[in-house]
Amino acid sequence: MRLFDRVSHRSNIAGRSILAGIAGSAVLALAACSQPGGDAKPSAPAAAAETALPDSTSAARVRLMTASQYANVIADVFGADIKPGKPLGPLTRTDGLVASGASKVGVTSSDMMKLQRAASAVATQVVDNGNLAQEIPSHRDSLVPCKPKDPAASDDACATKFIAQTGRLLYRRPLADDLLSAYVAKAKKAADDNKDFYAGLTGVLEGMLVDPNVLMITDIAEADPKHAGQKRLDAYSVASRLSFFLWNTVPDDTLLKMAQSGELLTPKGRAKAVDMMLASPKLENGVRAFFDDMFAFDDFDNLSKDGAVYPIVTGAALKDAREQTLRTVADHLVTRRGDYRDLFTTKHTFMSPALAAIYQVPTRPGWTPYDFPETSPRQGILTHISFLAVHSHPARSSATLRGKALRELFLCQKVPAPPANVDFSALEDPTSPFRTARDRVNFHLQNPVCAGCHKITDPMGLALENFDGGGQYRDNEKGVAIDASGNLDGASFKDVTGLSKALRDHSQVPRCLVRRVYSYGTGGPLTNDSNDQIDALTKVFASSGYRVPDLMRAIALSDAFIRVSDAEVPKATASAAASPAVAAH
Repeated sequence: MRLFDRVSHRSNIAGRSILAGIAGSAVLALAACSQPGGDAKPSAPAAAAETALPDSTSAARVRLMTASQYANVIADVFGADIKPGKPLGPLTRTDGLVASGASKVGVTSSDMMKLQRAASAVATQVVDNGNLAQEIPSHRDSLVPCKPKDPAASDDACATKFIAQTGRLLYRRPLADDLLSAYVAKAKKAADDNKDFYAGLTGVLEGMLVDPNVLMITDIAEADPKHAGQKRLDAYSVASRLSFFLWNTVPDDTLLKMAQSGELLTPKGRAKAVDMMLASPKLENGVRAFFDDMFAFDDFDNLSKDGAVYPIVTGAALKDAREQTLRTVADHLVTRRGDYRDLFTTKHTFMSPALAAIYQVPTRPGWTPYDFPETSPRQGILTHISFLAVHSHPARSSATLRGKALRELFLCQKVPAPPANVDFSALEDPTSPFRTARDRVNFHLQNPVCAGCHKITDPMGLALENFDGGGQYRDNEKGVAIDASGNLDGASFKDVTGLSKALRDHSQVPRCLVRRVYSYGTGGPLTNDSNDQIDALTKVFASSGYRVPDLMRAIALSDAFIRVSDAEVPKATASAAASPAVAAH
């Protein structure tokens, strides 16, 4: 599949058009992809007893950055006040993750137009001189590391310094000498043509930002000196894979230096880097990004509720609902280093004024920690408005959608789509005799075409019927008391508290998370030979007390994280320097 085909870019500066597409035409082919605590944040997870993992490899891939990764890259390279907009749209979800779908994506001409506009906006902001009258700060003073001898003329020395430093971060490796020279030549021509040194930098930076080698995370392979005839990622690809996995952004200067020296390709050096990254505040960003993906929270981007039915479930409340769950996850897993399974039963969360009205709890300004009372039916993320509202219809709840989400998100079990010819008229008829969700489920179960799927979704989803389609608590539906009893793979319960406990104790919940984190970390769907690796990592996860940072550490230090299948894998291109020569480790 071609990802960028004959891409060229033009930038207009001061009314004069200059060539900004330094990369020129570029075509990238996808690599072969298989189908298949306390309040204080700890400095780093304690190293658990090392568990031998199978001798394994992962696939080398080319994948497009996600929208959140692109935003983080711009913020980390240039500063949080540089606004790129949203040039990258939603990606296809593959094997439960948008991040996996990023390795199977095409880029349209419309996408390129958005990326071009974003690149132009970012480049302009980076070299902008500000406006004192409008209180707009100058970014060039902090982001351009030198001043030209004459702002109205080219300055190769200053241009080289800016391009080399910025390019190293954007490309995640030093620029090759020939590419650096080409960039400097472009900057010189644009500066001389426009009689403006900064116009030259603007055009070059815009070209960098639409270069496929910047926008794509490419696993570049080299010979593995420890395994004759096999491949491993080069040092800079390891740095990128680690950074996008643990931090959801580009490698920092320290990580790039470890790649340049070859230290990152040694077991000791990689362990040092991983522990440093796990101790960083950026780990919270990485964990949030993963769970935002795993929970399919991109559905919030198009979520709305019927205002006549749920007047207090506003757009602001739905935005806060997403944030509430992610705050809870980050606090429980990173700050408190808690057991992952306890996310389904914890009473601890965070509250905002918009959410307090829906939860019917006292309102306080801003985000504040909150513990639901022991007598409250609210416990765990299943009772958060985020889960309840996303997996419902605009004007009513859905035991089927909720049960389906429980199966697919937390147990990694695919629920088939309903047949195309199912007749829903009896359910949608306003005069229907079905007053409750349980009545509607029983109707489905009488239809052999529907019964197969509904038997594996609805008994779970019915346990959440005490919460309406907006996530508000209720004890009856249309005047009929709600029966929230149900069953999960043989574990019976009488209400949502029992469901939360049953899911927390389900043997497939930890294994499903391992599958998702491993796929996320290695950049794509599992391969056919991944089962042994998943089995071993699940045991490591259990031995750590189901602590997610320890699982991430085990994955990042596994051989499969850096060794890639000996198939046709991406090779180094002219856009960046190759991996440093490193002796066999």
